[in-house]
Amino acid sequence: MTDPVLFWFRDDLRLADNPALLAACADHRPIRLIYILHDGQTHSRPLGAAQRWWLHHSLERLSSDIVGLGGQLELYRGDPSEIIPELVKLAKISAVYWNRRYHKGDIACDSALKALIEGMGIPVRSFNSTLIREPWEVQSKAGGPMRVFTPFWRTAREDYVVPQPKPAPTTLSSAPSLNEGPKPVGLAELNLRPTSPDWSQGLADAWVPGEAGALDTIDRFIEGGFEGYSENRNRPDLPSTSRLAPYLRFGEISIRKVWHAAELAVHSGRSRANAEDLRVFQSELGWREFSYHLLYHQEDLATINVQRSFDGFTWVNDPVLLKAWQRGQTGYPIVDAGMRELWQTGFMHNRVRMIVASFLIKHLRIDWRKGENWFWDTLLDADPASNPASWQWVAGSGADAAPYFRIFNPMLQSEKFDPNGTYIRRFVPELAGLSPSVIHAPWEARPLELSSAGVRLGDTYPFPVVDHERARDSALKAFQALKESA
Repeated sequence: MTDPVLFWFRDDLRLADNPALLAACADHRPIRLIYILHDGQTHSRPLGAAQRWWLHHSLERLSSDIVGLGGQLELYRGDPSEIIPELVKLAKISAVYWNRRYHKGDIACDSALKALIEGMGIPVRSFNSTLIREPWEVQSKAGGPMRVFTPFWRTAREDYVVPQPKPAPTTLSSAPSLNEGPKPVGLAELNLRPTSPDWSQGLADAWVPGEAGALDTIDRFIEGGFEGYSENRNRPDLPSTSRLAPYLRFGEISIRKVWHAAELAVHSGRSRANAEDLRVFQSELGWREFSYHLLYHQEDLATINVQRSFDGFTWVNDPVLLKAWQRGQTGYPIVDAGMRELWQTGFMHNRVRMIVASFLIKHLRIDWRKGENWFWDTLLDADPASNPASWQWVAGSGADAAPYFRIFNPMLQSEKFDPNGTYIRRFVPELAGLSPSVIHAPWEARPLELSSAGVRLGDTYPFPVVDHERARDSALKAFQALKESA
């Protein structure tokens, strides 16, 4: 019997264009395919509740896809640094394969595990499955990390051709089960789905996790929302974004596949999207690359300000206001629509993400980390790079950040990007009867307008929790105080 190899799935739950998996298959040996849920991990953040729901269904579909090719996915629960070396020893593993991760805690875990396995005389081979460019490949002229997006993306693209994605293996030959050592568990035993209560129906109605779901999603985007993307991507009332973020977060589709599918659609004429639509879409993929670049070079992107001068900023600790924001009960319709979309579907339109983040940080002056934590628990696509990098960008504490004094006016944002109130009506149905002229600021509507729409402020819909102008002035004064104390 040929000694088998081991492949460890992490944030790469797909078969196509999976570099480490394809390299493991190229050995032409039996392969042990494993996934390990490490709830007690200390090296990086445990998954949020919405992500756990997605992971359950993603693993379910991945397992089915593997069985279809003749293989088997083994699920484990515990510490990889204990499980994998034991499997290597008992199963007589000849080589271990995985795709790289970029959070410093994950890197430390992988480095220690690699040293342990190689100390047993077994090679460990790692690959880039997540990014277009590795974080260390893009450097400033001085040879260090980059902190501004535009030169970062220009450098990343310069003289670099994104490799074509590779197809999935046609067969998988799994190694036989072991009679001793770590025991695989059933998917239900991972306890990934909510039970008491089960709040996941809205997620199930909106999403189909898994590799096939990812491919269907990109096809729908290319055939629909891609045309006019450069202009319409800011409109939450239109189907104008790719909705690929959760699939990229769990690695159910590769960034190379997305990149080339978009290019081919434009160049072949399959989509009526133009060169500017393509440029802007690829630039959005570039922001994801930039976020991972920051993650790799930052001590802890989710807790520590990139610009350390922000460490002295005075935040407001108000649990009542925080809960109003979390529940979509701030009295600002565009903010509430976004927060309710998040709770119901595990997703939020990107423009609205900026609006609700700005509102929490600059209207309520609540620490950006509390917003980032809420997104981590409720957002399907929250990953260790893009989620904290985006929150720090809005806060003004991040790299290449929006200045703190740039404070979104939620009413003007709403009027500009949801002009007819279509998005608001979808997620704040108690305001559905209001006309576009007042739905963005219902407190300014005449009593007769409110009455005829069945809206009773303070009863069926809240008054604004803060006054926009006073909140804006307070935020600017706080920022000025920070500057003066620096």
